Amino acid sequence: MRAMVFEMPGAALAPVERPNPSPGPGEILVAVAACGVCRTDLHILDGDLPFPGHPVIPGHEVIGRVVEAGPGATRFRVGDRVGIPWLGFACGSCAFCRAGRENLCELARFTGYHLQGGYAELVVADERFSFPLPDAYGDVEAAPLLCAGLIGYRSWKPVREARRLGIYGFGAAGHIVAQLARHAGQELFAFTRSGRDASADLARALGASWVGASTEPPPEPLDAALIFAPAGELVPAALRAVSRGGMVVCAGIHMSDIPSFPYSILWGERSVRSVANLTRADGDEFLALAPRVPVRTQVEVRPLARSNEALADLRGGRARGALVLVP
Repeated sequence: MRAMVFEMPGAALAPVERPNPSPGPGEILVAVAACGVCRTDLHILDGDLPFPGHPVIPGHEVIGRVVEAGPGATRFRVGDRVGIPWLGFACGSCAFCRAGRENLCELARFTGYHLQGGYAELVVADERFSFPLPDAYGDVEAAPLLCAGLIGYRSWKPVREARRLGIYGFGAAGHIVAQLARHAGQELFAFTRSGRDASADLARALGASWVGASTEPPPEPLDAALIFAPAGELVPAALRAVSRGGMVVCAGIHMSDIPSFPYSILWGERSVRSVANLTRADGDEFLALAPRVPVRTQVEVRPLARSNEALADLRGGRARGALVLVP
């Protein structure tokens, strides 16, 4: 099979030919139809996340069809369409897993990081951590739902009752959460790099009542803010933007250091929290909700061989919505 492989931090992805993988017990072999490009892929390649110690095929927003089931795998049939997300394994027995918080499992393994991912023609996945997909979405349109959508949804759940919601970083996750927020009747405030870029145009098209640069204060105090951009300096900015009792949610797996800030902008029962990974329950909930909203993903499609170019465009903020690779 063809695949794009990451050998060491700082290196570009290299095209390789590898033997076709075989599914083990409880696993499925999936022919990849589409794979989303996520900022987490950049964090892996840049060394922001610890190098896993082996060559990596990135990609954890994988859409494809089952071509083979391993021993004991009975959840899906050959030909079924499935989605493979970031969370590829959790132990099921630790305190976190038993409490329904498998996203925090210390033995968790992640697709496109510890496990080989979807920047390839074929991928193996644990059937228990794969999702059936709603028929309302084509393969390319469904890909961003598997991480931008799932992490966006998990980040939005604690603030879904907020009346005024700010989104910092209006990319793949931001444009999905915006649709959830508008569906729930929230007033949306979008913060982009300049407030006058393609992301700003998309935010306006999706119903934002105000769009500005990340350094600008909103015209009204926010009840909550979600930060999808990996910039620690946005945390104090968001705290200044939220009213008393407001919450700031940091949604990225990596963020640059948060600068010191005066206690006064935290006081008044404001809070800052992070969101880590996802649970299978998040996936079930979001994939049932998305067609009812309905969430419409904005995608730019690139061939698998141009993975490095897609990653460069993501890094440079040149993507409108989500980037998706097809083999």
